[in-house]
Amino acid sequence: MQGFKEFILRGNVVELAVAVVIGTAFTNIVTQIVEGLINPLIAAIAGQSDFSDVELGIFKIGLVIGAIINFLIIAAVVYFAMVMPMAKFKERQAKRRGTTEEAAKETDVDVLQDIRELLRQQARTAPPATTQQ
Repeated sequence: MQGFKEFILRGNVVELAVAVVIGTAFTNIVTQIVEGLINPLIAAIAGQSDFSDVELGIFKIGLVIGAIINFLIIAAVVYFAMVMPMAKFKERQAKRRGTTEEAAKETDVDVLQDIRELLRQQARTAPPATTQQ
């Protein structure tokens, strides 16, 4: 039970729960904007009374286009409202600390090369292995 308690009380779990709740509420707002403003505009251009009724043969292409528009709007807002400002914030923090982000990053290849060199050094300094019969 202690392990479960530690898992639940970790900051990441709480942050993830908050993100899901906020994301769900935000999705509803964007869906209403798409359905109330954008779909009628595109439907008027297409000559339909309701964008969801736009069909291509037997396929309700309007529903698919609405879902794509909804996704693109959500992705744009997330990028411009969250991702880009956070990247700028991290960049300013790195400048204030006197480090550049490129200098602070260490690739997986660099880490693996460092490990290889350490293993080589240990192999050179280790006493020879004796075989038992």
